[in-house]
Amino acid sequence: MNGYSFGVNMARHRTGLVIGALIGLTGGVSGVFFGAAIGYYLDKLIRSVAGAESWTQAKAQTAFFDATFCVMGKIAKADGHVTAEEIQYAEAVMTRMQLTGELRKRAIECFSQGKTAQFDLSQVLEPLRRALVNNVSVRQMFIEIQLQAALVDGEFSPSEGRVLTEVCQLLGISQQEFEAVAQRMKAEQSFHQGGGQGQFETAGGLGLKQAYGVLGVDQACDAKTLKAAYRKLMSQHHPDKLVARGLPDEMMLIAKEKTQEIQAAYDAIKKSRK
Repeated sequence: MNGYSFGVNMARHRTGLVIGALIGLTGGVSGVFFGAAIGYYLDKLIRSVAGAESWTQAKAQTAFFDATFCVMGKIAKADGHVTAEEIQYAEAVMTRMQLTGELRKRAIECFSQGKTAQFDLSQVLEPLRRALVNNVSVRQMFIEIQLQAALVDGEFSPSEGRVLTEVCQLLGISQQEFEAVAQRMKAEQSFHQGGGQGQFETAGGLGLKQAYGVLGVDQACDAKTLKAAYRKLMSQHHPDKLVARGLPDEMMLIAKEKTQEIQAAYDAIKKSRK
């Protein structure tokens, strides 16, 4: 570090230096230097954390948006051809996000980019991984959206499974986490394909079975386990929390739909147990 850079660095963290030096006054000259050093590193750490948070808030939403449609395109093309159902799903997501103009154009461009043979998943997932470090809820939401894309025809194929496996590896999602989400998404998909509209209790025994699946619990679970699963999922899918942690504002409606479905499943189970 040259003299100029050193001076700039000291000026940037002068608050910590001064406060640390003042605290160290009681220890004499050595205390002043020691306190200044501690103050400098604390100030640097605080600024670093604040900067990381700012980066997450400012850029995580963009990273999530781009990755969502690029990966969706990659999954759609995994079998070698893109089906009408897969295109309809991507368009439905754009519609639910109320995308128009430039944002819709960008989503379409990302989807098309993901379909290309040379597309590298790490290109969009590495920025997302950095933005969502220790952010389990938003990563889970991302996987849920991609699983729904793969399940539009009822089951994801081996080639789609390989893409999803790579996505999980790049985002640091364990196989156990993925399988738990996959089971819940299959239950949701099965219910919707059966004509359900979120009212599990109207679909008889099958709908009730799917309601348990949506909450990720066994039908024989006790009330405590059921409530714990419900509360955990509601907390993980809370729209305001997700947006604050990096979910694009445009995806608020999708998050709200998720909480409504979780609530409907829980209500149906409670009603059946009375």
